[in-house]
Amino acid sequence: MNLHDKVAVVTGGAHGIGRALSRRFAAEGARGVVVADADADGASEVAREIGGLAVRTDVAIEREVVELVGQTVSRYGRLDLFCSNAGIFIPGGVDVANSDWRRIWDVNVHAHLYAARAVLPHMLDRRQGYLLAVVSAAGLLTQIGSAPYSVTKHAALALAEWLAVTHGDAGIKVSCLCPQGVRTVMLESAQGDVGAFLQQGAISPEQCAEAVVGGLREEKFLILPHPDVAKHFQRKANDYDRWLRGMRRLQQELRGHPGS
Repeated sequence: MNLHDKVAVVTGGAHGIGRALSRRFAAEGARGVVVADADADGASEVAREIGGLAVRTDVAIEREVVELVGQTVSRYGRLDLFCSNAGIFIPGGVDVANSDWRRIWDVNVHAHLYAARAVLPHMLDRRQGYLLAVVSAAGLLTQIGSAPYSVTKHAALALAEWLAVTHGDAGIKVSCLCPQGVRTVMLESAQGDVGAFLQQGAISPEQCAEAVVGGLREEKFLILPHPDVAKHFQRKANDYDRWLRGMRRLQQELRGHPGS
């Protein structure tokens, strides 16, 4: 995909990766960039900067995602790229409260489902369209210290895979952005050794946006700004048990209890 003259929606567009993507899509000559975010003021600020449209949207509410798509098509006449970027992080294991599991599931998984439901009829009718899911390396590997984040990111990746298989021959392209650490508020708020570990190799949101533009141009399913993620993913596939042992060792090291 060449972004020139295209119409793109970016959820979570007020901050971090979403803001960088909104700015970069506009710089690439997009005809229209819709900045969607629960932070209405933040979305408006980014939209004013790039000459786009701000739409306050809670992606966990399907009705609001449907309205977002409707406003975009009404304003620009079409929708070429829907970027599901909004996401949240909740630390903890299986003991995390059910209410928090439901909340992160709604934002990190259901939001992608709602977007696909809302936009696919329009894209399938035109026999062209692009879905970009911001997933995380956690969706390919795992997230030490957070079962909810790991589980929901795996689910988001699985949905994207299914969409690519099911609708790829009908003109629908799908990509997943799977970075490790990115210097955003989410990473800055990460606690303990796991956060420090991710910050060591963290890249900027702008570097993520650069990788996305290149990945969209090549229509790659996996967009990996951190090359090591591909190596780790290959090792996981080649020898799952060895990979699990390695992840346990890494977890012990991060917690200050080196294994044998």
